[in-house]
Amino acid sequence: MTQQLKAKMILDKEFRISEVDKRIYGSFIEHLGRAVYGGIYEPGHHTADENGFRRDVLDLVTELQVPIIRYPGGNFVSGYNWEDGVGPKEQRKRRLELAWRTIETNEVGTNEFVQWAKEANAEVMMAVNLGTRGIDDARNLIEYCNHPGGTYWSDLRKQHGFEQPHKIKTWCLGNEMDGPWQIGHKTPVEYGRLAIETAKVMRWVDPDIELVACGSSSANMPLFPEWEATVLDHTYDSVDYISLHQYYGNRDNDTPNYLALSMNMDHFIKTVISTCDYVKAKKRSKKTLNLSFDEWNVWYHSNDADRKIEPWSIAPPQLEDIYNFEDALLVGSMLITFLKHADRVKMACMAQLVNVIAPIMTENGGKSWRQTIFYPYLHASVYGRGVSLQPVVSSPKYDSKQFTDVPYLDTASVYNEEKEEVTIFAVNRHLEEPLQLACDVRSFEGYRVAEHIVLEHDDLKAVNTAESETVKPHNGGNARLNDGIIEAALPKASWNVIRLVKA
Repeated sequence: MTQQLKAKMILDKEFRISEVDKRIYGSFIEHLGRAVYGGIYEPGHHTADENGFRRDVLDLVTELQVPIIRYPGGNFVSGYNWEDGVGPKEQRKRRLELAWRTIETNEVGTNEFVQWAKEANAEVMMAVNLGTRGIDDARNLIEYCNHPGGTYWSDLRKQHGFEQPHKIKTWCLGNEMDGPWQIGHKTPVEYGRLAIETAKVMRWVDPDIELVACGSSSANMPLFPEWEATVLDHTYDSVDYISLHQYYGNRDNDTPNYLALSMNMDHFIKTVISTCDYVKAKKRSKKTLNLSFDEWNVWYHSNDADRKIEPWSIAPPQLEDIYNFEDALLVGSMLITFLKHADRVKMACMAQLVNVIAPIMTENGGKSWRQTIFYPYLHASVYGRGVSLQPVVSSPKYDSKQFTDVPYLDTASVYNEEKEEVTIFAVNRHLEEPLQLACDVRSFEGYRVAEHIVLEHDDLKAVNTAESETVKPHNGGNARLNDGIIEAALPKASWNVIRLVKA
């Protein structure tokens, strides 16, 4: 008889990490594949509104309660002339889009996206082109978007039908400028100098904005973390965030190692925090720089199919990963990692939102549906608002190909004092055994278990399709609260949401 797998946890309302910035549940729409055309925008679709946006997709986006959406890229932005996407649609130019080797029709641009984001109850995180363009382009764009009127660019916005300024608060200073694949790739010194000068003029136009400097494109980049140290040496006093990007895949079909990859993400975040604080000390600054993890997800399923796509087509099916159940488990752990670092990670964008490595998929002219990864994202966004708590955890562990001492229990907790709710997010990484959890919540006197949501499936490779939602959560978890102790069996390989409310 095998020994029962047990984990213990103490949760106290005074053990606070930080208030959770809701923008860690952000997402990303790039002019790439079918994210825009055939994704959020399809004028001929039976659900399309008067502006050509699909209402069925918008309903799924609003279900996720996405607070902020990065736009228009991504690699796309480093070759983008934003002027091509404003004004009368019949006068807009078609362009060769070099980052993804397609044709961009420019039917959707800045104004249309801002309109759509408002419908989705989301802020816009706008990126400026620091690849083929630079300071002049950035100052013109922010004047067009944010200045009230009485100048060339702001009055042009009014001529285009938008009397009131868009008041976009959050701006990215380029995208992945450390990457050789990037149009206008730069050294850290080149980028740092350009970023600081661009930041300067953008703040002169609108002092109320916040700015994100480009960090490393992944933790595997050869200049990481020297890139961050050099860029921040130039920009520390003029930016509010530095970005992080990271994607994971299970190419070797090694699930125990795959589910441990959030530990790599945790190390990445800690290293960037350390680098930021080194620059802070070096500059004798009182300012603490925060992190924007504005690209993250699983991305590997579509790699082979993408190599076969003919160049110079319009909105081809690029980067259309069909996610399986184990992907949802890792996405859950990645979200848990953000909550563990809620004191410094203030924004994050799942890349991307629709069709392109996305939780939402569509058929052109047809259905839309929820991928497996939709559900951890949904639960974290809806229930993960409040104060992130620091649990004291004792869990059995395992070793994998890349990692030692991987806890079977991966967990984070959020206390919403206003709503008098506590939510425990937990992944059981064990592929064969349930994990018996005993959680001490005696500091939350008078609370009861409202529900125990479970996402589980016997087949780690199970996927959802337009016809069949094979992987979906249920409310059949067995969490019970007695004498201040939650006892719950977390099923093998499962994502769990245990919600407490004031009795």
